[in-house]
Amino acid sequence: MNTSVRFALPLLALALTGCTGMSRTSTVYQAPVAAAPTVTAPVFSGPTPAQTTRAALQTTNVGSGFVDSAALSLMSSNDTAQASSAQYYALQFGRPGAPRAWKGDKGVSGVVNVGPYVRVNNLDCRDFTHTVTISGKDYVRKGTSCREQTGNWGVVGNVG
Repeated sequence: MNTSVRFALPLLALALTGCTGMSRTSTVYQAPVAAAPTVTAPVFSGPTPAQTTRAALQTTNVGSGFVDSAALSLMSSNDTAQASSAQYYALQFGRPGAPRAWKGDKGVSGVVNVGPYVRVNNLDCRDFTHTVTISGKDYVRKGTSCREQTGNWGVVGNVG
């Protein structure tokens, strides 16, 4: 056997036996833990998007220039409500060239077509055509409408 191995084995045995007599208690030190910062969500005092949409829908009235006045005088309150809803949703969400149809009472119906969004004086504007059909006769109103900061759509110009 090699001489160095002969001396190393007894030293290893001595070291191992010394380990068994050692105390196994040890102290574990824990580093300080920093608390995560508290994050609070901002509080918005304004209306929610759903509330803004609901309010804008209620204030989009076809009687304010979206429909030919001759047709408006022949429409019932339900016809007017259906036309106003279609006008709002066409302006707010409609794709250019995709008609938004509506039906009212006793054969009264209509269709709203909108153009692309155009930015004018920091307002979103769209051209529109609203056709109301009553007893087979079409009443057409063309114009431009812009969305106010409140979400309301208002007519800024009528062509016909």
